[in-house]
Amino acid sequence: MATSPRTPNAGLASLLGQTKWSRTQFAMAVNRIGSEAGLALCYDQSAVSHWLSGTMPRAEVRPVVLEALARRLKRPVTRAEAGFADPGTDRGGSDLEDLIDVGRADMDPSRRGVLTAGVYSAALAVPLFPDLAGRTDHTATGRTVRIGEGEVATVRTMTEKIADILDELGGGHARPMAAAFLVNTVAPYLSASAPEKVRKDMLSAASDLVYLTGWMAMYEREHGLGQRYYVKALKLAGAAEDHITYCRTLRGMSLQASNLGHGAKALQLADAAAQASPKAGPRLRAFLAGQQAHAASMTGDRHTAFARLHETETALSKADSRREAIGGYDASAYQFHVSHVLYECKDLEGSVRALRESLKVQPRQERQGRVHSNALLAQRQFELGHLEAACATWHAFLDDYVQLSTARGDEHFATMRRRIRPYGKSAAVRELTERAGEVARAKV
Repeated sequence: MATSPRTPNAGLASLLGQTKWSRTQFAMAVNRIGSEAGLALCYDQSAVSHWLSGTMPRAEVRPVVLEALARRLKRPVTRAEAGFADPGTDRGGSDLEDLIDVGRADMDPSRRGVLTAGVYSAALAVPLFPDLAGRTDHTATGRTVRIGEGEVATVRTMTEKIADILDELGGGHARPMAAAFLVNTVAPYLSASAPEKVRKDMLSAASDLVYLTGWMAMYEREHGLGQRYYVKALKLAGAAEDHITYCRTLRGMSLQASNLGHGAKALQLADAAAQASPKAGPRLRAFLAGQQAHAASMTGDRHTAFARLHETETALSKADSRREAIGGYDASAYQFHVSHVLYECKDLEGSVRALRESLKVQPRQERQGRVHSNALLAQRQFELGHLEAACATWHAFLDDYVQLSTARGDEHFATMRRRIRPYGKSAAVRELTERAGEVARAKV
């Protein structure tokens, strides 16, 4: 009986081409690194030829092959990239490898379609903090690289800078930067040798960056991808025993559920975030309670929603005035939550007043947030029948939108054009329509 021909391993062939090695040199490198791991290997070019033709290296040799490629290319190489991920026999790589694969695909526009095809799961089981605490597979690889507090500070500083770019230029610019930094810098740090305190600090810093990257994916309407990043952030925070980032990430997942209309799931996640934060300071408490209020209002629980808003206001009054780039909460965010609750409670005029107040006190540099707030305000003014006021607010929206790369902004722009289209007799609408055409041409 004829046997089916093996499928050549294109991934491994591509990596070998990048190394500029001959097949013999590749085999020698694998043998050398294998000896470091206590394996007596004697591969030659014929073994490499078999691997390239589709033969899978032995399970214990695959990590050695990946390490040889990683050392040569000076970057992490994952099982999937090397063509070693076999869904029938291999459960896949570690959490770190999975994170690298997601990040690398997110860097590459040609591969993003694979990522964004993922579907958001409202039934996702969230890993609990006690089950994650202290557990990690991000262990040292035996390389000589060693990190300290300076590398941790680098990750935290870069995360803050990326958050600033997000605010000023939009997620379309900021997220590829985050993914590239995650793959090229943070992933090697997570695999490096470090004292225990530094190791946990690095896990915590990485969790913040992954949380931010997930938030950006969510904001760019790529919800399946955002959820994947969020779950990875939870695992990193748990391994770091970092309650704050774990709770912050759960709260982000609640916001995502609320954006998609899953009120009950949003409330479940918001309550879980609050329950998992026994040592939350006043600002974090406000950050969590505000989302609880919004989620409760979505389920029709008006009493709980307003009780949570009161908790939010009380906690915020006790917080200091410092601005946090990641997971910050201020008076503008509080009024934004008030607006959401009032809107869900059918108080449209009250919702509009709260959104105006939110915009009034919103920090000037938060351009992306302002785009979203002005778009919502205009839509609610439009629902009230205040057409000219809505047009004026949409002009304010366009002032910022034209300077951003943001999928959510694109969605708001399309909504604006669709809503004003039937009202062409209005001078305010005609003026806005003309400007919208100019913006659309500039965005092409």
